[in-house]
Amino acid sequence: MSDERNINKWLITITVMLPAIMEIIDTSVANVALPHMQGSLNAGTDEVTWVLTSYLVANAVVLPMTGWLSRVFGRKRFLMTCIVLFTLASLLCGAAPNLAALIFFRILQGAAGGALIPISQAILMETFPPHQRGMAMAIFGIGAMFGPIVGPALGGWITDNMSWRWIFYINLPIGIIAVIMCAFFIFDPGYLRQKVESFRVDYWGLFLLVASMGSLQVVLDKGQQEDWFHSSFIIAFSIITVLSLAALIWVELTTDHPIINLRLFKNLSFSAGNLIMFVVGFALYSSIMLIPLFLQTLMGYSATDAGMVMAPGGVATLITMPLIGAALAKRDGRKIVFFGLLLGAASMFIMQGLNLQGAFWNYTWPRIVLGFGLAMIFVPLTTVTLASISRSEMGNATGMFNLLRNIGGSVGIAMAATLLTRYQQFYQTSLVANVTPYNPVWQMRFSGLKEALISKGVAASQADTTAMGMMYGLVRQQAGALAFNRIFFVIGLAFLIIIPLLFLLKRPSHSVEGGMGH
Repeated sequence: MSDERNINKWLITITVMLPAIMEIIDTSVANVALPHMQGSLNAGTDEVTWVLTSYLVANAVVLPMTGWLSRVFGRKRFLMTCIVLFTLASLLCGAAPNLAALIFFRILQGAAGGALIPISQAILMETFPPHQRGMAMAIFGIGAMFGPIVGPALGGWITDNMSWRWIFYINLPIGIIAVIMCAFFIFDPGYLRQKVESFRVDYWGLFLLVASMGSLQVVLDKGQQEDWFHSSFIIAFSIITVLSLAALIWVELTTDHPIINLRLFKNLSFSAGNLIMFVVGFALYSSIMLIPLFLQTLMGYSATDAGMVMAPGGVATLITMPLIGAALAKRDGRKIVFFGLLLGAASMFIMQGLNLQGAFWNYTWPRIVLGFGLAMIFVPLTTVTLASISRSEMGNATGMFNLLRNIGGSVGIAMAATLLTRYQQFYQTSLVANVTPYNPVWQMRFSGLKEALISKGVAASQADTTAMGMMYGLVRQQAGALAFNRIFFVIGLAFLIIIPLLFLLKRPSHSVEGGMGH
């Protein structure tokens, strides 16, 4: 068996990477196409965002159930079913006649896609022996980073040159190849082949999981738009979230066959790793949302140019990940995560100093620093967190780990959007206080602007109003820049705050378990 595993190790890797990349790309590919969907499906801005939200909600519900579903149906069969469903849902999304149908098919696609990443990760962690697991996670990380880099660019190109429907159709060939490779190269390990004794479905757990994850995602997505707790809609969903989460924890800890195994959190190293991943998700997703927003709204960059600022950071991550994976075989993963968190914080503090006079490279190089930091966080953190988990619980553990990263991302994006609005108002109010005829600096700028407008042929009576409008525009721009700077500082602090948790992580041993090949 070990020889077969030896030959197939890389084939198994390619097989599980295909559906994982397909799923990751689909999370970001639709963002760029939203305006086009809005036009062709005759939908409002807040309605069309449900195309993204519905996918994330379904994803969040299925993620923690992955281990349980793998045991019930058999992992190979479940993985193949998910790929087939995902590919079929992609076809239906592309053919959707209206917005309601598109949202329904996106829910189906999100539910099928939710299990693809944790199953792929669990299979990789089992296929590679412990001293090579760092490399396995690095390969997986390259695929995971490939999605966010390629997704928006690919989505933009397809939407501009063909139609938004093709961003879904493109999954068909990948899905078909993935199913065929799965049939030939993936096998259920022995512990999964044993028939589960008198398996009862934990219906309460299932219901509470859907209620809690679904309502939490709605609160995070719609919070800023509805003005948070000033809206009865958000208050109602927040109450549902808190009550169903509390009930879910109680049910899952008291039932014999829980749908999610919360007892895993008794393992202190696993709990600490998940908490760090939650905060990393928070910092990563919020910063990746804020940088293009800063460049497009304040600096006048096009979507393509903003993407070009982001791309070198992704390339830095891609180059660093295999090196980190190799280093993990000999080095302590916790120390690598420590340096990664320091680099993440440093990049945010550099961005905090950015102003509206910056050139292209001023914005690009802190993103590259962040790219190096992320490679040093993701691979070792995953390896160290999952190192102390038994094989039979690996599906459960990878599901929870990915769920916490996603929820961290949702919380980060919601919080960044809210802080941006609040800080902009705050800074605008404080800057406007200086806009007064008694301020000599303001007087000088204002009269300079007015004279410039008059010399360009603008009537004197009109020049006054135009100059005032331009000055107000400048105030708003400066307030926006200050707001972004403050949020980058907050994200930098988040990276630093979680450093003490590294002491709770266990150092994984690099001894080889079983004869699974080198």
